[in-house]
Amino acid sequence: MRTDEATAVSRLAGLVLSGGTTRISELHAGIAGRAFAGVGPAARPVQVVHDTVSWLTYRTVGAALGAGASALGALASRRVDGRPLEDTPAARVALAILNGAHGDLLDRETPALATTMTVRQAGQAVPVEADAIAAAFPDPSGRLAVFLHGLTETEGAWCYKSDRHHGRPGITYGTLLEQDLGLTPVFLRYNTGLHISDNGRRLADLLDALVEAWPVPVQDVVVIGHSMGGLVARSALHNARGGTDEAHPWTRLVRDTITLGTPHLGAPLERGAHALTHTLARLPETRPLAKVLAARSVGIKDLRRGTLVEDDWSGRDLDDRTPGRHTHVPLHDGARHFVVLGTLAADPTARTADLLGDLLVPPRSATGDSGDDDRLPFPPDHVHRLGRLHHFDLLNHPHVYDRIRSWLDTRPEGPRPPAPAGA
Repeated sequence: MRTDEATAVSRLAGLVLSGGTTRISELHAGIAGRAFAGVGPAARPVQVVHDTVSWLTYRTVGAALGAGASALGALASRRVDGRPLEDTPAARVALAILNGAHGDLLDRETPALATTMTVRQAGQAVPVEADAIAAAFPDPSGRLAVFLHGLTETEGAWCYKSDRHHGRPGITYGTLLEQDLGLTPVFLRYNTGLHISDNGRRLADLLDALVEAWPVPVQDVVVIGHSMGGLVARSALHNARGGTDEAHPWTRLVRDTITLGTPHLGAPLERGAHALTHTLARLPETRPLAKVLAARSVGIKDLRRGTLVEDDWSGRDLDDRTPGRHTHVPLHDGARHFVVLGTLAADPTARTADLLGDLLVPPRSATGDSGDDDRLPFPPDHVHRLGRLHHFDLLNHPHVYDRIRSWLDTRPEGPRPPAPAGA
């Protein structure tokens, strides 16, 4: 652990302990208020004394816990070894989950624990600079496959069940595409708790720099996103004004996009959490629980409707029951767009497949089939449905890869020439 990470951990612990004490105090007050109300006005003097004592008690406990967390942080900072937390596999997973759940809070309060959007090679961050990229990719091709993971994941998620499916660890769609089609895989890691539009803007800037720093002229780019990653890719193309006269140069290189279980129309689980938050907020006894649930990250809240544009959330209360504005973001012109979706049902066309989806994302959301003029026009032969697969199976499965390879291997227009200098 580095010194700044130790300080950030103690700071975060203090925030959690202080917030937890406040929520318990509110829960206590809600239950007590209901009990005193049942007795009537005669209980008012006792209630005043009770509320004063409990408030002072919880205030003291919260301050003591905060001081304790600070003291432990100071002690831990003297024992750090200088190695980043992410060098430890267990800590890397924990940080990914923490960033997904509360990444916006980390970005504001404890940036040392917040993940930044970076290119990753062998688990290490690679600066998007010519020398660093050349060293990290010693045998690059001019065809890139950019991989974007989903909520609470890292680039390591693309190795899911590699031993079972491929007989050895470390095999991903990226390594297979490099072997079979000559594409160079580029894996990214990012803070999934931030707004999707913020990550889209950061991705657009990163790809600008990556194409410029790449050791050989880039011919074309394939973007592959799992779950939230597909939304970040669409947001990046929108932010970079893809398909317009003001488009960033890298957008003209995007030949194909592939989304795997991406909730283009939103995720039912987040909509359920939103509804539950409002239900719990109705009663004083459960209102503290509503506040705990409402503390989930803005990245998760964006999954309610698949929000890709800053104007749709800027200046709004994301916990408001009124839906508010939602901008339709069309598919990027000039590229082919593909979808792979899984269903728990053996028959992906069955009624049960529509109801259960892949456990987290229903087929209609994965295909952007809104049933109105704002639907995403994926051609039928660009949508592949697979039965007996759950959401995370889509990260690394032979049947998924076979379809990806088939799509990318069928390119009647031939290789795209390198972008002209300064384009």
